[in-house]
Amino acid sequence: MAINYVWIFFLLTGFVVGLVKTIFLGQTGLMPDMLTGLFDAAKNGFEISLGLTGVMSLWLGIMKIGEKAGIIRMFARAVSPLFRTLFRGVPKESDAYGSVMMNLSANMLGLDNAATPLGLKAMNELQEINPEKETASDAQIMFLVLNTAGITLIPTSVIAIRQTIAMEQHVAGFNAADIFLPTLIATFIAFISGITVVSIYQRMNILKLPVLLFVGGFCGFIGLLHHFLAQMPADRVNQVTGTIGSIVILSIVILFVAAGALKKQNVYDHFVEGAKEGFSVAMRIVPYLIAMLAAIAVFRVSGCMDYLVAGIGRVVALCGLNTDFVPTVPIALMKPLSGSGARGLMVDVMRNYGVASFQGKLAAIIQGSTETTFYVLAVYFGSVQIKNTRHALACGLIADMMGLVGAILTGYFFFH
Repeated sequence: MAINYVWIFFLLTGFVVGLVKTIFLGQTGLMPDMLTGLFDAAKNGFEISLGLTGVMSLWLGIMKIGEKAGIIRMFARAVSPLFRTLFRGVPKESDAYGSVMMNLSANMLGLDNAATPLGLKAMNELQEINPEKETASDAQIMFLVLNTAGITLIPTSVIAIRQTIAMEQHVAGFNAADIFLPTLIATFIAFISGITVVSIYQRMNILKLPVLLFVGGFCGFIGLLHHFLAQMPADRVNQVTGTIGSIVILSIVILFVAAGALKKQNVYDHFVEGAKEGFSVAMRIVPYLIAMLAAIAVFRVSGCMDYLVAGIGRVVALCGLNTDFVPTVPIALMKPLSGSGARGLMVDVMRNYGVASFQGKLAAIIQGSTETTFYVLAVYFGSVQIKNTRHALACGLIADMMGLVGAILTGYFFFH
């Protein structure tokens, strides 16, 4: 419901401001420009979604191969000691662990829309062992927060959109995967923040060996990476991070395919089966993206977006901080409400500042490092008729805020 009010606000505010400027300031060309922007937004939304269809189909096909080959289940077994520490009240032999891992794996690969069916399955399995059916259990709250603040290994849809826009802007030598490491770091910050705040609310001791090994190992990896990259010039850092992202993506593809081949499975048919699902998932995005891009176009062409960004910029400047990140702040404000709305704002930043600009890259990192908290809470808890969500929303929003801070800091480190 919140996104409904945001959408109406963008359209009505943009129209009223445009009307005032036309009548009182004599800007007679503004209303035709707003109408042109409205229709261009619809065209751009469809073209972006069409470009996204191929990548979504590709990755859902690869995910299906990994699922059939048992790699996803293998991941679940590998992380089960960590999950048993985090998900209090879930029996060791519960099937929920496998579903949770499959959902988080889809999120790690950046397939946020594809992860929803897996998340609903996991939530239902957690509901089966929930003693109070209308009240969220500790495990369900932890699962929801891990969804809103989960680690993103490959922001697939963001990479696809960046590549599409780079082709439109004729950016030579563009590497759409150069946001891989910054996004990974930002989501790790949100992930740890989410776990910490939930454990505080639930009075749960997470200082146990599986959690400490996971956090220590990841921090060690990031530390070594920082030491390695800190000695390089900025343009070289971009090349190296982009190369690492490409290697990781290709390695996952080869791992899934090789595992299926070793088990003598028909990996081609499995890929096609998953790709068909990817096509329908991508097509479902079209109306949402067009709707939000249209509203943003009216809001931006009328000058309202400039007023909003300038206002935030003044506050940031008064604090003595660099203001280059300010144009991306609306994405962070929108993301907890609507993934499609934030996606539309990200596209708007990339089109206005350039997909290869600092603002364009930071917009992609922010989009890939936080989740639609209100949407996840409504859909996941609504699917099992949970009425009392307890501290789930507060924990999710705190994790989102920390993810935003992490995204901005890593964006400045890698790209500024």
